[in-house]
Amino acid sequence: MVAPHGFPGFMTHSGDLPGTVHEKRAIRAAMRDRLVHVPPATSRHLCERLASRLLTETPACIACVWPLPGEVDLRPLCEKLHQHDWRVLIPETPPKGSPLIFRQWRPEAEMKQGRFGTSYPDGPVSVPDVILVPMVAFDRRGYRLGYGGGYYDRTLARLPGSKPVGYAFSAQEVAEVPVGPFDMALPIIITENEDIIRDMSSD
Repeated sequence: MVAPHGFPGFMTHSGDLPGTVHEKRAIRAAMRDRLVHVPPATSRHLCERLASRLLTETPACIACVWPLPGEVDLRPLCEKLHQHDWRVLIPETPPKGSPLIFRQWRPEAEMKQGRFGTSYPDGPVSVPDVILVPMVAFDRRGYRLGYGGGYYDRTLARLPGSKPVGYAFSAQEVAEVPVGPFDMALPIIITENEDIIRDMSSD
């Protein structure tokens, strides 16, 4: 598995102190090297664990992610959820400063080229009930490190009724993610090995 070269070219959103910005950049750089050693089968195992958990729920509208090179490949999960009557959405990345736009995906959907190398379907816009949230790194408190554009932070803030579910390889865990003023802890992060559930009583 090859990690994205430099990760997508997102720019850090405002709010982080210079020291936090530096710490986040260092973790992103370390993850580029670490992800090279993740076996390709790990992505499949993670999709299977996500499917096992999600398919115990009533079918709903779920936002997945079309993968970039080196990311968890959720396409098998998209297929399985669609087969079980879930409505699958894929995000379109708008200009910086805006939340994500979620478009409905079907297996026959035409995929269009988006910003930063992303892809999205040519489908109608909808609001998800569940949002699968990708990440560069995470910690046991539920904090995630993204690519630096702040898209998911803005999106989750705008959609408080949507349930966020983080997903990542276990190799992406770090002792502590540097936290800025706009960073939000996730209630759950699912890896190929376990579900990490945040202790809400400490909030």
